[in-house]
Amino acid sequence: MIAKRGEPHGSGLGVFRYVVERTIAWLHGFRRLRIRWERRDDIHEAFLGLAVCLITHRHVQRLC
Repeated sequence: MIAKRGEPHGSGLGVFRYVVERTIAWLHGFRRLRIRWERRDDIHEAFLGLAVCLITHRHVQRLC
């Protein structure tokens, strides 16, 4: 059930939406992940893992 505009929805949806949208935006900053050029899944997953490591490293560096 969708709540009307301006009323709380009470379902708990949307609590973590900003975090997910921000993370996806960070991943789209990596050109090789924005459009999938690789045919093999393992290569694409390796680039995804590398991007997540770089994002985590940058986030930790910013907090210190």
